Amino acid sequence: MQAINARGFRVGTAGWGLPSVHACDFPGEGTHLARYARRLGCVEINSSFYRPHQRRTYARWADSVPDGFRFAVKFPRQATHQARLRDTDAIVDAFAGQVEGLGDRLGPVLVQLPPSLAFDADVADAFFATLRARVPGPVVCEPRHATWFDAGVDALWARHRIGRVVADPARIPAAAQPGGAGEVAYWRLHGSPKIYYDAYGPERLQAWATAMREARREGREVWVILDNTALGHAYPDAFELERLLGLR
Repeated sequence: MQAINARGFRVGTAGWGLPSVHACDFPGEGTHLARYARRLGCVEINSSFYRPHQRRTYARWADSVPDGFRFAVKFPRQATHQARLRDTDAIVDAFAGQVEGLGDRLGPVLVQLPPSLAFDADVADAFFATLRARVPGPVVCEPRHATWFDAGVDALWARHRIGRVVADPARIPAAAQPGGAGEVAYWRLHGSPKIYYDAYGPERLQAWATAMREARREGREVWVILDNTALGHAYPDAFELERLLGLR
């Protein structure tokens, strides 16, 4: 049974590929996505970071999932890593038109910034103003340069209603805490100490669950994406975290 979002939490993984070792956790007929969406309440689309998908592809994915399911979509690296947030209006317009195919199943748009990209107030303001004008739903950002964590950046997050992602492993201590503004607090748990490979397990997930419940008490919807997919640990960690948050 898919987790219901009545408590304001969504737990999922980065992508919906189903390793054979976990196939029994996703029973029934249909595509991997259809089976995944009957068991977990959200997913993060990472492939959109590397290449565009046609609107009809997003629409097909939306038609494969239950009404309550939501997709987070990663914004293209063409804008973040190549153009470095400058002169990106055409990229934003194209992306916004594509993800419209998800309809009401579109969740947050995730903007991940390169570690080398320092905060520039004018550039950031122009980019996020354009993005917010074209994307109606939540937007979250995973900055990775220390300058994005200065107190002076808080005005930018508030002005554009951008949630700052919690990332583990955290490059700097502030990245281990939710920040920014907007209606969503977003965790990306990549696996640690070995990124993408290591499991978290109940003890470490319990500490994360405590922080997530605090964010929920502040009125924000909590999204959690397990990205430790290389050896398949994302799924048992997601199930355990759902249990800890009282979703099952």
